[in-house]
Amino acid sequence: MQTPELTQDARILNFLAEGGEGFISGEALSTRLGLSRTAVWKHVEALRVKGYRIEAVPAKGYRLVGRPDRLSSLEVHPLLATRAVGRVLHHHDTIGSTNAAAFRLAQDGAAHGTVVVAEQQTAGKGRRGRAWVSPPNLNLYFSAILRPELPPQRAPELTLVAAVALAETLREAGADAAIKWPNDVQIAGRKVAGILTELSAEPERVHFVIVGVGVNLNSGEEHFPEELRATATSLSLALGRPAARAPFAAALWNRLETWLDTYLATGFDAVRTRWKALSSTLGVPVRVRTDRGDWEGFAEDIDPTGALMVRMADGHVERVLAGDVEQLRPQR
Repeated sequence: MQTPELTQDARILNFLAEGGEGFISGEALSTRLGLSRTAVWKHVEALRVKGYRIEAVPAKGYRLVGRPDRLSSLEVHPLLATRAVGRVLHHHDTIGSTNAAAFRLAQDGAAHGTVVVAEQQTAGKGRRGRAWVSPPNLNLYFSAILRPELPPQRAPELTLVAAVALAETLREAGADAAIKWPNDVQIAGRKVAGILTELSAEPERVHFVIVGVGVNLNSGEEHFPEELRATATSLSLALGRPAARAPFAAALWNRLETWLDTYLATGFDAVRTRWKALSSTLGVPVRVRTDRGDWEGFAEDIDPTGALMVRMADGHVERVLAGDVEQLRPQR
């Protein structure tokens, strides 16, 4: 997929970034952009309104001294190494649900890899009809449109693909992240991220899959509802310092595309092996809550489709396709 053509604002930011701590003259910018000096000044003013700190000194020119903590294409695209994921980016300051918006876009024909990202969600969606708390300008909330050549019964495997990419990105950022089956990522036994996968399909083929991800990057304890404060965390709480959101988003989308390529080229085995290495669920007693009731056992494995294999007290193994799992003794 071709990289979208840069806007003039993006080109100005790129040129200023190339200059490092030095100044770039208005004349140089004007020449490189093919714009008048007045037009360059107007673009600079527009960027300042968006939160970019651009210093202007007569006879020296302009230099970039600060960027806003935002998730727009101006911040994310320079950091992306993907062919598709995130290259088309729909950025919203406030939205109901990124999954709902992405689903509508996919129905209208949006391309594979299109991402909807928001600074805030007012109706964020979690699993089993739950809400995802989405305070503004702190975390990462996005949904990616995927169009894999897969039969519908294999679509749930994409949740595990996303979980591996997410856990690895959090580890790269410095946190000891682990995956809790089926779709949560934890740090020190507390939930830091969740994944919600939705699809549109015919009996024989997938039309599209929406992979929605919420990552608590900079939430403090005060941002979590009272009932979640003992079980939720954020990357910044774990590291003791703020997390830069645009670099994290770009790193995650880069890694997601890499794992998608591996999965689509070679199948689920490599993903399954890596998921197991990153899991906090396997090897511990668990309580499973399903529509068929609640029961306890020992989480032994995931099978070649991603289902959780739980050995019961009488020795038989239950194959769990969906439900909530409580780890009765954390692995790490």
